[in-house]
Amino acid sequence: MLPSARPLGVARGVIYISSIRTYTTHASARAVHGSAVAAKEGEDGEAGKGFISSLIYGSSAAKAEGLVAPPPGQHSKLVGRGKYVHEKITHAVIPSQTEAYRSAAENYFSIIRERGGRLGGVKLTGSWEAIIGAVGTFTHILEHEGHKGYDEHRLVAARDPVLQAALQEILKTLDTRQHQLMSEFSFWPSSPPRDSGFPDGGVFEMRTYQLQPGKLLEWEYAWRKGLEARKRFVQPVGAFFSQVGQLHEVHHIWQYPDMDTRKSTREKAWTVGSWSETVQETVKLTTSMKSTILVPCAWSPLR
Repeated sequence: MLPSARPLGVARGVIYISSIRTYTTHASARAVHGSAVAAKEGEDGEAGKGFISSLIYGSSAAKAEGLVAPPPGQHSKLVGRGKYVHEKITHAVIPSQTEAYRSAAENYFSIIRERGGRLGGVKLTGSWEAIIGAVGTFTHILEHEGHKGYDEHRLVAARDPVLQAALQEILKTLDTRQHQLMSEFSFWPSSPPRDSGFPDGGVFEMRTYQLQPGKLLEWEYAWRKGLEARKRFVQPVGAFFSQVGQLHEVHHIWQYPDMDTRKSTREKAWTVGSWSETVQETVKLTTSMKSTILVPCAWSPLR
């Protein structure tokens, strides 16, 4: 670094300002160019005016490309949609109790679908059974009206005798269970209830990534562009990051008619340059990843 130079953080690059000139590295050159154009055009809504303030806070064009870091703040607030809290429920079922579990779970989650408005406003996003990965596990995602909605549902559900009786029938069939609270990424809201028309609802893939602590913002930057490449060939179902439970975990959910279509769809994505860039960037941010193939349960709103 040159004497008295001051570093300014920019995603995927660093800018150094000295009394002589400005040096840029990697993608930050594009962010600087966007900032200069924005400053000349006098764009509104930026945090400050002029070239230096636009350089520090980033132009709209650079922000849209994920090249400029947002102002300091809690990462989950910066990348999360914030409107809803999603609860991911994972049930590991005793093998001999699978049929009993399906019956008990259908009863329990049907009650939630029918009486959600009286149970704190909870909604069932979807229910799935794993067929590749942790076979014998079932995943359910509930949608709450924020943390307040989660609190209300928890308290009301605990006092509801019908729901509690249905829950007890589920518990008889379980080996283990896990709950996790998650938020949606702001650029990737989850799909509303829908029937895809695929035979038996097709197949869903849940890709789970364990991130290095502190890397959520970088992950969001890379995937904001990568999602556009994938959306050319497949409609995404949703993407979530954990807030309570197993931390630093991200889940992406995709739906395909079948496994053969999944294969060809993923191959097509590699023909888009921004997708390979996303993979190169995100692989550096993870400590582990896994893919689970799921099929929707009979009562699932998403199928």
